[in-house]
Amino acid sequence: MDAPQQNPTPLLRPQPIISVDEGRQLFSHLTEVMDALLGLVEQETALVRSGKLSEVAKLEATKSDLARLYHADTARVKLSTKFLSQALPDALDALRRRHDTFHALLQINLTVLATAQAVSEGIMRGVSNELARKASPQTYGPSGQSVAPTRREAALPLTISRTL
Repeated sequence: MDAPQQNPTPLLRPQPIISVDEGRQLFSHLTEVMDALLGLVEQETALVRSGKLSEVAKLEATKSDLARLYHADTARVKLSTKFLSQALPDALDALRRRHDTFHALLQINLTVLATAQAVSEGIMRGVSNELARKASPQTYGPSGQSVAPTRREAALPLTISRTL
């Protein structure tokens, strides 16, 4: 999916909307950005569900660009809420409803990502514990019970990445 183009003039600080046409252009651009971001998030969710995490990493740059555009556009909407509610009340209400839907779909993506992370961490912890158990000497203590591995024996060189 093609990402929407950036606004022609990069803004360091959001500028308020001063005309109805500018408001319509902002709403149109923000809608395009949300559509592109949702498409990308849906693609990311599908890849995570199918376990293709290396493919997910390839989407990161585009996702960051879209998130930056989204943030810039929403900052301008917030800055101009009073003007927009007077000049384009129906369009602003439609944008709010669309944003609520957008937010709900992003929550689904975050849930999938959190679940994938929890599952992979659980697997890695299980592997680490099993390796530590097998690496420790199988001896019995004074009470006749097997001895748990010491911290040094349990500390195997296993790395868990907390980023997807």
